[in-house]
Amino acid sequence: MSRNRDKLPSESASSSSDVNAFLRAVAAAPKPAVGAGQRGRLIFAMDATASREPTWDRACHLQAEMFEATAALGGLDVQLVFYRGFRECKTTPFISDSRALADRMVRVRCLGGKTQIGRILSHAINTTKKQKVNAMVFVGDAFEEDVDAVCHKAGELGLLGVPVFMFHERGDPIAGRVFQQIARLSGGAYSPFDMSSAKQLKELLGAVAVYAAGGHKALADYGRRQGGAALQLTNQVGKR
Repeated sequence: MSRNRDKLPSESASSSSDVNAFLRAVAAAPKPAVGAGQRGRLIFAMDATASREPTWDRACHLQAEMFEATAALGGLDVQLVFYRGFRECKTTPFISDSRALADRMVRVRCLGGKTQIGRILSHAINTTKKQKVNAMVFVGDAFEEDVDAVCHKAGELGLLGVPVFMFHERGDPIAGRVFQQIARLSGGAYSPFDMSSAKQLKELLGAVAVYAAGGHKALADYGRRQGGAALQLTNQVGKR
């Protein structure tokens, strides 16, 4: 939990260079192994410590819309993972109904505590060893752990073919640097944001969800339909 983070970030929306860098990294990620007739599986992990409370409800709304982007691909199963308080880290089953997942999220109340990012990366490793996870999303604002230990786990996820897409609520430069390393080592991508850029975050979350459910071809089709940040992602895929 970061100090002096009670107010919403005052910085402007992510710059064009930030978005382009994120889109290039997603385009370069290995294609998820989703077989015919199979649903994509995505872990959606969130920091629910006290500093995130002002933006938790907005994040709940945005994640629910990830399902809509993947409906035509046969759908996406999402597992919510969050940490808060004193060593509290909880998971849901993989859920295919956006309303059911949103209902679980809105019942969560943020509680002060330290970050547990290493713990959720370990969970992702153990989960994908049992049944393949196609991607992981993390939304948070702080980092208070052993950098080397956490980055080692990110590298393990990279070897397992599980890219981690790190969404960083702006304000903490230390967290930003670590989040970028986690994304790079896992084969995922990093994007800073603030809630003034909620539309952009929605588009990027939708793009990651489509990627998890159907790979690069599905992502290209989605980009042509949606335009905006998703279309930028399509352009990056075409240049690979």
